[in-house]
Amino acid sequence: MIDKTDRKLLALLQKDCTLSLQALADAVNLTTTPCWKRLKRLEEEGVIRGHVALVDAEKVGLGLTAFVLIKTQHHSKSWYCDFVQAVEDLPEVLGFWRMAGEYDYLMRVQVADMKRYDDFYKRLVNRVPGLSDVTSSFAMEQIKYTTALPLDG
Repeated sequence: MIDKTDRKLLALLQKDCTLSLQALADAVNLTTTPCWKRLKRLEEEGVIRGHVALVDAEKVGLGLTAFVLIKTQHHSKSWYCDFVQAVEDLPEVLGFWRMAGEYDYLMRVQVADMKRYDDFYKRLVNRVPGLSDVTSSFAMEQIKYTTALPLDG
């Protein structure tokens, strides 16, 4: 069970995962040992899934974001497993969801430019038979982006 103190710890870590154990403990009015035990439990339970650095895509030459909507007529378990594996092997895919509604799948793809997107698109449709509709939209401006979950409310 995640309580108010756990939520506060998680909110702090989402803003800056380099905070020291002492700083975290002070922020939630604990000593370091119980704070460490909470963090360890949150990791063991899979609430904390990892510690990462957020990299600016533009600054590393990956400035084009595409949202790819996919329809398929195939829904067998074996096709699904093959599709998931094919997508997991594509490093350009940063997010991948199975959807309810008009489209079956949604991907967030990050590449350098339109040429690289075209290369990605060709690899995708050649690896995965049975895609009946692949529609792409391209982000013109990123207005908001966060990885922080709204834990305060």
